[in-house]
Amino acid sequence: MNQPNASYMHNQSVYSLIGGEDAIYRLVNSFYDIIEKHPDGHKLHVLHLRGNGIPHSRVEQFNFLSGFLGGPKLYVEKHGHSNIRQMHEHIEIDDEVKDIWLKCMAMAIDAIGINAETKDKLMSSFTTIANLLVNNSD
Repeated sequence: MNQPNASYMHNQSVYSLIGGEDAIYRLVNSFYDIIEKHPDGHKLHVLHLRGNGIPHSRVEQFNFLSGFLGGPKLYVEKHGHSNIRQMHEHIEIDDEVKDIWLKCMAMAIDAIGINAETKDKLMSSFTTIANLLVNNSD
């Protein structure tokens, strides 16, 4: 059986590395299950209840992550943009909320069994974006 060479794996999108649409679906559902049920996600759950709710967020995060990770640009097709700051401008995001989001996402990545190297790539991208979303430094 042929093994993919390192340069091929380096050039693959994260979307492909984690398993495409099915993996994004499982990641998003795991993430929101954690927010709804795990004590660490409580503060995020409350924020979502003040907004459009968890069911809406599951769909929109799936659409966004699909394109963000190198797959179909579903969010852009639906909304005409993928400006993450614009998507979150109505939400107060401080360092605590950012850190909770990152912790819950790391837990979701682990829950669906993504390997450590790919998890590092994902978390690096998510951390960069999460830091850009902080809009309240109180």
